[in-house]
Amino acid sequence: MKLSHLDEQGNARMVDVTGKTPTVREATAAGEIVMQPETLSLIQRGGLPKGDVLAVARVAGIMAAKRTPDLIPMCHPLPLTSVSVDFSFDEERSAVLITGRAKCTGVTGVEMEALTAVSVAALTIYDMCKAVDRGMRIGKIRLQRKTGGKSGDIILEEG
Repeated sequence: MKLSHLDEQGNARMVDVTGKTPTVREATAAGEIVMQPETLSLIQRGGLPKGDVLAVARVAGIMAAKRTPDLIPMCHPLPLTSVSVDFSFDEERSAVLITGRAKCTGVTGVEMEALTAVSVAALTIYDMCKAVDRGMRIGKIRLQRKTGGKSGDIILEEG
């Protein structure tokens, strides 16, 4: 299998997508941040002094998706048409579950944008809660599905 971001000499390159036909593309990613039960309760009650943790994390994730090519060198700038970041709770594991979705009509996929949205949302939760819980653990960030493009739909897990 050949890595698309390397040329014949093994040098990093941005993939040339000039001749590709635009299609509707969508990607969903997920991740989590595990914390102390008391921290989760504070988030749910809105009891942290920095404000509404999930509202700030949602905005941060959306902003990050829009800035993905500034963060990841070989990503193409894409005309995103939709980005969402949603949260749910796994109270048994004391975790905030994060889902990010990105969508565009373009010539390359939006997987990196969805993954970036989830990653930065998790980092924002950590930042807003670190004063009360330095032991939080961010993890399980992964692509769940992508649609569109010549490789078609890829469903790695329902989500």
